[in-house]
Amino acid sequence: MSKSLLTRIPARCTNSTLSTRPTAIRRFSGIQPPFASTSSQPQGISLRHGPQHEGSAVQQQKTPRSWVPTPYVTETVGGGWHTYDIFSRLLKERIVCLNGEVDESVSASIVAQLLFLEADNPEKPINLYINSPGGSVTAGLAIYDTMTYITSPITTICTGQAASMGSLLLCGGNPGQRFCLPHSSIMVHQPSGGYFGQASDIAIHAKEILRVRDQLNKIYQKHLTKAHSLEEVARLMDRDYFMDASEAVKTGVVDRVLERRGQEGGGDGGEASGGKSEGEKGGEGDKK
Repeated sequence: MSKSLLTRIPARCTNSTLSTRPTAIRRFSGIQPPFASTSSQPQGISLRHGPQHEGSAVQQQKTPRSWVPTPYVTETVGGGWHTYDIFSRLLKERIVCLNGEVDESVSASIVAQLLFLEADNPEKPINLYINSPGGSVTAGLAIYDTMTYITSPITTICTGQAASMGSLLLCGGNPGQRFCLPHSSIMVHQPSGGYFGQASDIAIHAKEILRVRDQLNKIYQKHLTKAHSLEEVARLMDRDYFMDASEAVKTGVVDRVLERRGQEGGGDGGEASGGKSEGEKGGEGDKK
């Protein structure tokens, strides 16, 4: 090795911390580095808000995201102390947060939290806060099926947006317990997907996505608060249909808009957060 090459090695090593940081970020977020090879197989049926280019390298390769620090909460209990990340602390209050795109990892986490909370107290409500652009149909339906499978009542609250699969999970909460905040946005549409290969295989996947579309339309029809025929639901889902909070109530995706906790009448936000009104507390006192 020449002397000139040896003298250049320390200069390259001086930025080693900066060069390894993006790799650590990608590993933490579960995103492959840009140079990772992409599979030629289909990526599944998607129900998410945003441009769709299924089958292309642009869509198959996710954009790396920056790391966001997670807040921690420290509590003093019995002379000792416990430290939780903020989401674990909210889980103790039976609050589950669905933030970002719905994929297999997010779905597994949400399903596990729902099953844990049901085992902890099958009768107590679970509050699911949703801010999602949608995502994988199979991952989203895993969450939806778990919501309907467990005995704990599910209250859903939209914060920010509930688009595509996020809107299905929003309206999949218990009747009367589906809410959105005043400036939230809800969007519904039919699923999208792509496949390339032999003609016979393309025909099979085309048949499958049509079956999934009909299945999702039936789920929406079941949970919408307003009566809609299956044909009306299909027309509603034909294109991207955006709704503000009040329009989502009129369409039947949610039951009510929450302005502030505790200011709603009958089945208010206090119930949505697991709380009880003063009248209910007084009634319990009389019973005792």
